[in-house]
Amino acid sequence: MVVSLTALWLPVLLAGILCWVASALIHMLLKYHNSDYSELSNEDEVSAALRAGSPAPALYSMPHCTDMKEMGEESMQAKFAAGPVVMISVLPNGMPPMGKLLGQQILFFIVGSLLLAYLATLSLAAGADYMTVFRHLFVAAFLAYGWASIPYSIWMGQPWSNCVRYMIDSLIYAAVTAGTFAWLWPAA
Repeated sequence: MVVSLTALWLPVLLAGILCWVASALIHMLLKYHNSDYSELSNEDEVSAALRAGSPAPALYSMPHCTDMKEMGEESMQAKFAAGPVVMISVLPNGMPPMGKLLGQQILFFIVGSLLLAYLATLSLAAGADYMTVFRHLFVAAFLAYGWASIPYSIWMGQPWSNCVRYMIDSLIYAAVTAGTFAWLWPAA
C-alpha cells in the first residue's frame, strides 16, 4: 500500500525538531565545532584593512580571477605564489541575528525531513519494517545533511577536520531522522 506524504506529517515535524535539538546540543554542550575556526595573529590589522574597503556581505576570493584563463598569466601566478590565497565570507556588521538564524536552521531540518518523506513515499510501502525504513532514511538523510559538505574541503580550503566534524553531525542527524521515521512509519 502506498504511503501518502500527508500521512508522514508527524515524523516530518518531529524529525525536523529533533535534528534541531541535536544540533543545539552539539554546538552548546559537546562544542566540538569550537575548533572549526582559527584566529588570525594580526586580526586587528586585517579587520582594519577590510573595513577600509567596506566590502558588502558576500563570498570573496583573493587573489581574484574572473576567468580561469587569468590563472595562466604570470602576474596572477605571482600573486598566488606570494599569497595569501584566501576565501572569505563577509557577513553584515553587528551581532549575528540568532533568532533569525535559529529559525532558518529549524526550517532547514523540517524542509529536509519533508523532502526525505517524499523520497520515502516513492520507495517504501505502508507496513515496512523498522529496519527497512531506518536503512533507507538513514542513507538518504546522511546524503542530504552531510555529503555535500565535502566540496568545501576540496575547493574552498575548509580543513578536512571540519569536514569530518560535519560528517559526524550528519550521521547524528541521519540516525535521528531515520529513527523517527521508522518509529512512526504507517502500518499496512
